[in-house]
Amino acid sequence: MSERIETHEESPVITPATTETIEQAVADVQSQHDEAVAVEPVAPRERYFNRELSWLAFNERVLDEACNPAHPLLERLRFLSISGANLDEFFMVRVAGLRGQQINLVEQLSADGLTPTQQLDALGESAEKLMHRQQVVWRELRRELAAQDFRVLSNKDVDAESSRWLEEYFRDQVLQVLTPQALDPAHPFPFIPNKGFSLIFDLKRISDGEPIRELLMIPPTLPRFVRLPGEAARYVSIENIIRRFTAILFPGYELLGDGAFRIIRDSDIEIEEEAEDLVRFFHTAIKRRRRGRVIRLRMEAGMPQDLETHVCDAVGQGAIVSEASGFLGIADLDALTEENRPDLKWPPYTPRFPERIREHDGDCFAAIRDKDIVVHHPYESFEVVIAFLKQAAQDPDVVAIKQTLYRAGKQSAIIRALIDAAEAGKSVTAVVELKARFDEEQNIMWASQLERAGVQVVYGFTNWKTHAKISMVVRRENGSFRTYCHFGTGNYHPVTAKIYTDISFFTADPKIGRDAGQVFNYITGYVEPHDLERITISPHGLREKLSDLIDAEIDHVRAGRPGTIWAKMNSLVDPSIIEKLYRASAAGVQVDLIVRGICCLRPGVPGLSENIRVKSVVGRFLEHSRIFCFGDGKAMPSPEAKVFISSADWMPRNLDRRVEYMLPIENPTVHEQVLGQVMVANLIDTEQSWVLKPDGSYDRVVNAGGKPFNLHRYFMTNPSLSGRGAALKKSEGVPRLKLRRGGA
Repeated sequence: MSERIETHEESPVITPATTETIEQAVADVQSQHDEAVAVEPVAPRERYFNRELSWLAFNERVLDEACNPAHPLLERLRFLSISGANLDEFFMVRVAGLRGQQINLVEQLSADGLTPTQQLDALGESAEKLMHRQQVVWRELRRELAAQDFRVLSNKDVDAESSRWLEEYFRDQVLQVLTPQALDPAHPFPFIPNKGFSLIFDLKRISDGEPIRELLMIPPTLPRFVRLPGEAARYVSIENIIRRFTAILFPGYELLGDGAFRIIRDSDIEIEEEAEDLVRFFHTAIKRRRRGRVIRLRMEAGMPQDLETHVCDAVGQGAIVSEASGFLGIADLDALTEENRPDLKWPPYTPRFPERIREHDGDCFAAIRDKDIVVHHPYESFEVVIAFLKQAAQDPDVVAIKQTLYRAGKQSAIIRALIDAAEAGKSVTAVVELKARFDEEQNIMWASQLERAGVQVVYGFTNWKTHAKISMVVRRENGSFRTYCHFGTGNYHPVTAKIYTDISFFTADPKIGRDAGQVFNYITGYVEPHDLERITISPHGLREKLSDLIDAEIDHVRAGRPGTIWAKMNSLVDPSIIEKLYRASAAGVQVDLIVRGICCLRPGVPGLSENIRVKSVVGRFLEHSRIFCFGDGKAMPSPEAKVFISSADWMPRNLDRRVEYMLPIENPTVHEQVLGQVMVANLIDTEQSWVLKPDGSYDRVVNAGGKPFNLHRYFMTNPSLSGRGAALKKSEGVPRLKLRRGGA
């Protein structure tokens, strides 16, 4: 797992049309098809779950994995740290956005009818419960780890020999890095950066009894935990080491009291439409973000009252203030998972390289030209995507490469391949998205390197994010040009590709190639696409296409045929799409949704959504692919079903304010893999699934006597259909999955 499960949430966006969004969505859907079954009017709070509370419920499911005895101990600790990192980002963006609305007296109602103030009150209560539970889980994990000879020591647990070693370490490695600052009228309280972790001390000079108050910001360059020498894993936190040697840090002073605190700042960047230079604007905005208003102040329980008051007065004005009865900065526990204890971790997994590529002697173009390929990450290696671009860079017949870059990582082989291609004289275009939250600085750096190499770098639209993941290679073949394309549901990021489940689709279909060319021209030259043959994009047509597909399932039911919708995504928020799904349910369409994170749709409500089931999968890998399936008058899974992959979740931002794609899967083998393997496996999983109830709570799926099924284990041990090529005929094949409910 990564240090956090990706959320990258946007702060609430206010537009002149927003105030009518919910009412209009309901009215639009209910006014259609007069002969259809009418959806009874229901109050907003009974129609929708609050998106922020739904996100907190998702993070509760992440935290629950830290309590799952089926997981190794250090993996459980990793889940705990992820829940902390997720919560930090939630406060930095979502809570910060609501707080901004509150300060500016914006009374915009959420989909479920709550004002910003009402949402903040509800979030504060729920988040506090979650943080309390994190401490309970940490204490339990610490106890269980100690039983496995893995200890995080308090100062009183450190023996004399270890204390001597720690003192030497403190003098050599820590002391010179620390900068205590006196707090008095001549030395005002300093600026503390986002996620800054600090200690505050009350001291008395021994010589004359003169009191002094000192602040110590712990530099982020220092490790949060220091490992003691020896074979056994024994760690001491940096704050405990500093406290242990306060007399060395403040010679001649007596310690009267101390406390620790940590702050979270508003880290949202608002795009200014009139910004003439986006790169310069983001350089400035990133610096400004580091100084955003304090949103959360978390203080150590037991801090002396006058120190607590001083901290609150200095940085806590207007912030959500709370006490931690344990460890501050849960996200930092991830550092402990680096310990070399394979017995406390999942067995390492090495992804497969698609055998179809090997059958063509590693020639990606030949394999793709032969037949469309789906690569299922992380079970199949992301190296095939890198190999595709490396081959394009080195192939003398390749004349042009076009590539979108949303998140590429810190050490990106993708960037290297694009640079090599440009230096080889090829026409290379890179669409670099500066608005990829928390990756803005990294993307600016990549853009600069690409430009120096001769790549044509485009930053896309001012107000919209380019979120579509598309790579396009134009190659000279037999006197003409052939276009090879890659479409991903995830980012061109080699690290996250090892832990996020995503679909990579390769094709040389001329129609798709022509469509991809139009999409790139739209992003780079604002030339709006016309007469697209296969691809549907947002914000031009994707919302309408989804609506038409749902309506078609309703029509099938009216005609006496099965109506079925299966959809897998990260978040479901959009009111218009939700209303469409409610209407489909009322008409008798069977809807199965796999929504990993936020879900504002309320399933299983009589008269509203009794034919809708929603589940969430949280496990070893992060479910990230977006797949939409429509039965088209047949019971699913069916070879005739309409199957699409996409970069878009069903959220207003994806459908209205981002450039996204949706692509039909028509090759029979790939179709069977995506529908019959990936989707069915998600639906029948019984070991890492949660079912959303009408009241908004989630129940973990319990295998009721049947054979348990773990979708991640299935894909780790069974190769994909389209990636095996001729090897599939020589083997015993891939076990076919049968759709069964069994509580899932």
